[in-house]
Amino acid sequence: MNRTPVGPLDASKTPRFAGLSTFARLPRIEDVDGTDIAVVGIPFDTGVSYRPGARFGPEHVRASSRLLRPYNPAQDFSGWEAVQVADAGDIAANPYHIDKAVRQVADAAAELGSSVSRILTLGGDHTIAYPLLQAINAKCGPVAVLHFDAHLDTWDTYFEEPVTHGTPFRRASEEGLIDRTASMHVGTRGPLYGKQDLEDDERLGFSLVTSEYVEEHGIPSALARIRKRVGDKPLYISVDIDVLDPAHAPGTGTPEAGGLTSRELLRLIRGLTDLRIVGADVVEVAPAYDHAQMTGIAASHVAYELMTAMAQAIVREREAE
Repeated sequence: MNRTPVGPLDASKTPRFAGLSTFARLPRIEDVDGTDIAVVGIPFDTGVSYRPGARFGPEHVRASSRLLRPYNPAQDFSGWEAVQVADAGDIAANPYHIDKAVRQVADAAAELGSSVSRILTLGGDHTIAYPLLQAINAKCGPVAVLHFDAHLDTWDTYFEEPVTHGTPFRRASEEGLIDRTASMHVGTRGPLYGKQDLEDDERLGFSLVTSEYVEEHGIPSALARIRKRVGDKPLYISVDIDVLDPAHAPGTGTPEAGGLTSRELLRLIRGLTDLRIVGADVVEVAPAYDHAQMTGIAASHVAYELMTAMAQAIVREREAE
């Protein structure tokens, strides 16, 4: 890319509480000449099984991202200065019909993905991971999925409905969208319906690094297991904010005690920056249950680390050309 990337608004000239509410106050996609990483919202929560409200997540995460700055000292990298990152607005999905919404998301993500290198999605409930994986599969083929979540999300149906926020990775595995040799859940915990849940999950191609494992063995050991599993496969990272303990992220629809801290989650993501990350999402932020933007701020920082990692991947690809 020969052009100089356009970064966020200058906080010394425009106060952080002023200006358009784009992610990190970055430019809109229509205001720049070419985009490498598009941040897009999907305000959809028709697939939830408990507390609704994640449809307001993208707006909340954007509002919570105003304090983000260009240089990431933990990764020693200025992602916004290296590649063009822009806010692509929201994908409108039918709130009354899940099947139609899934098709709309898949089509819109595929269209956006044809003009940008990477997409970083702000949800929305976890149902959207299914059409997002359909879109990335069309571009990259089967991908390794690294799924940060309190829950497996590989159940079969809810009320006889096959597409909900608890089923996206089962549907994706059944359709051959994921690499069954390289996919993994991280941070899972809490009660299940039965041992069969774990057996089904393994059959669908996932291994586990539970929240308890992280507590007992630490971040380095967890990262070693993740990296061994993923290898050099193209990697899609999906983060349900309920992977965090409710003490760190109360604003979500299905909270479970005993989760990761925000510091642990950020450290885990930073330990993956040299992998082939081809896309990512951060989902299940429900602002109505948040307090003082705790969940929104955590989600915005997770998105920032993912964006930084994807920017580094783009730079490596260009250097290899």
